[in-house]
Amino acid sequence: MGEFEPQTANGKVLWHFTMSLDGFVAGPDHAMDWMAAATMQPGLIEQYARTTGAVLGGRDGWDAYPDPRGIYGGAWSGPLFVLTHRPEDATPTEGVTFLDCGPVEAVRIGLAAAGGKNLEVFSPSIGRQLLELGLVDEIDLHVAPVLLGAGVRLYDNPAGAPIRLHRVGAEDPTAVVNVRYRPLR
Repeated sequence: MGEFEPQTANGKVLWHFTMSLDGFVAGPDHAMDWMAAATMQPGLIEQYARTTGAVLGGRDGWDAYPDPRGIYGGAWSGPLFVLTHRPEDATPTEGVTFLDCGPVEAVRIGLAAAGGKNLEVFSPSIGRQLLELGLVDEIDLHVAPVLLGAGVRLYDNPAGAPIRLHRVGAEDPTAVVNVRYRPLR
């Protein structure tokens, strides 16, 4: 994964996204077509598929992409949990459990189902709640060279205090990460 060590499967709560340079993990209406042009490091998807034991997502993302076989392009299969306040109107889907509980309970259920592997969180709002509760072990971001300008932000908490982060495996974990791009013409 570029500058840091490969992902390990040791029961972490992992908030994981590919993100645009301007901080969006999905376009308007959860559009993901912008990711088709993103080139991933060889073997990266397989690495995450191998280390992921269960996935926790939100209802908005599920409603936009209701196919559990689409995770990591079909390279991963396992228990998928969708946290929702409206489980009664969700379409039952094999391999998907709709949870109507708090985020702490959802993590407990997800980690138990992950069988010692990682629980990946694919929801900005759930990830934010888990971060505030101290339940996120790592945040893995893959920054794509695109500016979306609108959509679903990774982290949105206008009234909250800044949350300081440490880069995993970095010589100076508080150092700024430098990137440089040129616009395609």
